[in-house]
Amino acid sequence: MQRTPEPELMDDLEQVSAYGAADFSRSDAALIEALQQLCLANDRNLGPDDRLLDLGCGPGNISERLARQWPNTDVIGVDAAARMLALAEQRRQQDQPRLQRLRYQAWSLQDLSRAPSLEATVIVSNSLLHHLHDPQDLWRLHQRHGSAGALVLHRDLRRPNSPEQALALRERHCSDAPAVLQQDYLNSLHAAFTAGEVREQLVNAGLQTLKVVELEDRYLEVRGRLG
Repeated sequence: MQRTPEPELMDDLEQVSAYGAADFSRSDAALIEALQQLCLANDRNLGPDDRLLDLGCGPGNISERLARQWPNTDVIGVDAAARMLALAEQRRQQDQPRLQRLRYQAWSLQDLSRAPSLEATVIVSNSLLHHLHDPQDLWRLHQRHGSAGALVLHRDLRRPNSPEQALALRERHCSDAPAVLQQDYLNSLHAAFTAGEVREQLVNAGLQTLKVVELEDRYLEVRGRLG
């Protein structure tokens, strides 16, 4: 199945409301657990000297979990969608002081490419890669904003082999979701990359220390440590 890109920015009012109300706790928790395992494998204990960068943070689900799991670290959630960030900031304000070291920035990846280095020691994203028309916009940022030895973890959907498989995945995993989320899920499957395509992207970006792993029936994960 050929890739069909979707809009990079998700800021439609109906989408924001649906994503804000949806329960992604299982997949969100899985990403945090994967990051814990990555820290363990690299003998890293995150603390006050660490800065965690959550790219494409949306309404802040992952950013909040990072800030709660590692409350002594600085966490920066980045997104270009104003409505998504407004919701994220509203949630952050409601959970003070536990989220006092979490902040949000209204930046696109292009804005980040021109910004001074954030010297992040951890770079993560959840369901960002498939939105990008040029995936190198993401991979180039690692060299600019990642410190030496920074831990990297990106999770996203992977593209199935056929439209029929995409429909079957939607039916299997989100048949009870609102219609807008069901359509977004199908669009995302069509827009996602295969594991082989992501491996090629990493080689082209000079990020061979990062590994691509297929998970379950629909996910891929990019994980590792910057050289």
